[in-house]
Amino acid sequence: MSSSAAETAIEQLLDERGVGKTICPSEAAKRLVLPHEDWRLKMDEIHSAVDAMVDAGSITLSWKGQPVRQRRGPYRIARR
Repeated sequence: MSSSAAETAIEQLLDERGVGKTICPSEAAKRLVLPHEDWRLKMDEIHSAVDAMVDAGSITLSWKGQPVRQRRGPYRIARR
């Protein structure tokens, strides 16, 4: 599986955050834009990458500390 820019942004943020820590998908979207651009326009790309990474088993999702099986509503991303 080739890594998209969105997957790379997610992986880099998780590496920077450290073991056992989570990130918000919006943080990854903000990595994909220039300072004056609207990061919200990248959220579909981030969500697609998250879905692929969950399917591949490389990340898990949670909300308020509770695991969630699929992306729906607000969520946090962690390494598996």
